[in-house]
Amino acid sequence: MSEPDDLSALPRGTVLLGLDPGTKTIGVAACDPGWQIASPVETVKRTKFTKDAERLEQLAAERKAGGVIMGLPVNMDGSEGPRAQSVRQLARNLIELRGWTIPIVFWDERLSTSAVERFLVGEADMTRKRRGEVVDKMAAAYILQGALDRLRQGL
Repeated sequence: MSEPDDLSALPRGTVLLGLDPGTKTIGVAACDPGWQIASPVETVKRTKFTKDAERLEQLAAERKAGGVIMGLPVNMDGSEGPRAQSVRQLARNLIELRGWTIPIVFWDERLSTSAVERFLVGEADMTRKRRGEVVDKMAAAYILQGALDRLRQGL
């Protein structure tokens, strides 16, 4: 596992997955191998770790993902609370219990979900029900796109 902003751990020319882990769902996004555009993929409903991990592994394998950008929900003051610890534990479990070898890099996701919700309400004019169906995978794409933009600026 890499520390936040340690994007150098990611292999160039590969698809990256973006994950927005929540307590009930995990938003999933993916980008192209050229690291230009992040696109929402799906929202995984969380059940048991094994089932959740199997679905994430399936998505990574289907896309031949070379790395993962995992949203880390830090507090506004930059400290890490229980939600951030839960995300770090998910990454540890994927590596230690499931044997993941692709790099997982944490990305500060402060306000990503609220930014996406503002967009969906204001620009897309989506109903509350429809927003609930897409917000997590859109937040994952927002997180991944932030990392891609940083990668293009050069580390």
